[in-house]
Amino acid sequence: MILVMKSELNRRGFLGGVGAAAIFGANAGTLLAQSTMAPGLAITIDDFDLANSPLMSGEVRDAAIRECLKRHGVQAAGFVSGKFIDPELAPRILRGWSDEGHVIGNHTFSHTYFSGSDPAGFMEDVLVCEPLLSGYASFQKLFRFPYLAEGRTAEGRDTMRGLLAGHGYRNAHVTIDTSDWFVDNRLRARLKDDLGADLAPYRQFYLDHLWERASYYDGLANALFGHSINHTILLHHRLTTALFLSDAIQMFRERGWRIIDADKAFRSAEFELVPQALPAGQSLLWALARTDPQLATGLRYPGEDGKYEAPKMDALGI
Repeated sequence: MILVMKSELNRRGFLGGVGAAAIFGANAGTLLAQSTMAPGLAITIDDFDLANSPLMSGEVRDAAIRECLKRHGVQAAGFVSGKFIDPELAPRILRGWSDEGHVIGNHTFSHTYFSGSDPAGFMEDVLVCEPLLSGYASFQKLFRFPYLAEGRTAEGRDTMRGLLAGHGYRNAHVTIDTSDWFVDNRLRARLKDDLGADLAPYRQFYLDHLWERASYYDGLANALFGHSINHTILLHHRLTTALFLSDAIQMFRERGWRIIDADKAFRSAEFELVPQALPAGQSLLWALARTDPQLATGLRYPGEDGKYEAPKMDALGI
């Protein structure tokens, strides 16, 4: 397998629009072998807002998520924002995640949007969160930008990348972005009005949404590299995850995907690529495609948002 690392990637000009075929064409045999491999899927969960929700308290919701992961033999990654760390509840929960082998990563303290205007201040917010997490054995210096926002200017983007690297952090890229949070918002609003509301339509929409977005981003991977990759899917510590994650894992397995450990996904060569797109961020695959003239015209911005799902849910009355 050819490893196209950061310096080589920029030298060859792939992100300037040369295209993956120019890079991988000489390795046709390897490429063909890779193209027959089913896509991998790692579960990553953001925020860790442990506030109570309809049907479940924060602690019960977390127990349901971890029980699901254990039952399916999956080691996930959790990206924790410090502002959600309750001094009594969070240590028990984070110790459980660590003891069960799930990666714990940094998601800033304040969970603010990084526009690129104040990299030093943003880095300080990352460092304020670090000591709240670094005492757990499974903590890694993996960082995920809130809202997947990595800066709207090249100067802010590149300065922030340098600061993160200088403190030993790697970008915990998402490859499959979702709007699971929007589905959750709709479900919680319904349950607020009717605690006995039928969950089935929300479950089906959630599963259909995850499958649609996973298929789309895996299509981008194939367009960029000529084969599927080990993906990281973005989910949130929400009621929908507690209720429907097991169904989602089963769905992906039944449809031929491999469920893999998050640590394995983050060590894939593709996660060493450095997109040059602006605004910076979104899915790693979206950002790579953004600088390929043949792929960029089919991209929407932002890649995922509630505004895309609202009409669909409205039509279904959910």
